[in-house]
Amino acid sequence: MTAYWIAHVTVTDPEAYKGYQALAPAAFAAHGARFLARGGEAETLEGPLLDRHVVIEFPSMQAARACYHSDAYETARACRDGACVAHVVIVEGLPGTRP
Repeated sequence: MTAYWIAHVTVTDPEAYKGYQALAPAAFAAHGARFLARGGEAETLEGPLLDRHVVIEFPSMQAARACYHSDAYETARACRDGACVAHVVIVEGLPGTRP
């Protein structure tokens, strides 16, 4: 069953954050991820105003977890330490949502 990685990110140091942006895509690709939304126009209807929103689809919860805990993603994540405030969750999709 599909799983979705939902992240809300406030970048505090754009120059340092570039290291994360350079490394993270390879980790996602290695785990079958597909970006559904990434930093585009957003409108906050309820709750706190957050700067950047990202939704990534994975083929399964196992793949999403494996990506987050992979050496490649841990290296990318280390590059963003101190460069942003991030809230990341993984949520299981509904049956039949992946083509």
